Amino acid sequence: MKEVLPQFNSTFSIDCVVFGFDEGELKVLLIERNEEPFKDWCALPGNLVRVDESLDQSALRILKELTGLGDIFMEQFYTFGNVDRHPQGRVISIAYYALLRLGGDKALKPITSYAKKAFWKNISDLPKLAFDHQMIFEKGLEKIKRRIKHQPIAFELLPEKFTLTQLQNVYELIMGKKLDKRNFRKKMLSFGVLKELDEKQKGVSFRAATLYKFDRRKYAKLFGKEISF
Repeated sequence: MKEVLPQFNSTFSIDCVVFGFDEGELKVLLIERNEEPFKDWCALPGNLVRVDESLDQSALRILKELTGLGDIFMEQFYTFGNVDRHPQGRVISIAYYALLRLGGDKALKPITSYAKKAFWKNISDLPKLAFDHQMIFEKGLEKIKRRIKHQPIAFELLPEKFTLTQLQNVYELIMGKKLDKRNFRKKMLSFGVLKELDEKQKGVSFRAATLYKFDRRKYAKLFGKEISF
């Protein structure tokens, strides 16, 4: 007689912590929920994993459905499994994070009724979030704080051409502290991976600053994957 195996009661979800930099602010992507539990609350983009998809496939689908954003590289960074994190039962969440340049054609438009809207919010002014999403957000911020010290993730948030002030601004916002301007610029330029352009800022009321580009090929050749920023 074939043994009947017990059924599992847990289910899995994906939650996405997507950071963006715009107008001198570090922002995170949120949705306004349109379903219970926590209807009308703000939350990170997230939903349940389907039985016929991988975790990565699920993360891309969920972000697309809830925000309209697609073709984004996301990386797993933590798993949240407290038994009481969801009021309807045991839900284990795999959290992903991503870094985006804001602007251009990255319009936010949910394509499912699960979310009323999607929007960017300054990380220093977050509303109360549904479930344990505040904890997930904080864990995601800790992740990029650690990575920015050793990998060039700051350039994922910046436009292709940027000023040294913009670069320093990104570092300060993620690390949560002020950096000495002279020392920061000296260190960044000493790595030899910033290409100075014969261009300056346009449309500013103050003295236009020189623009730079991040040389990814040179970085890969000199340092591989890590460098102590």
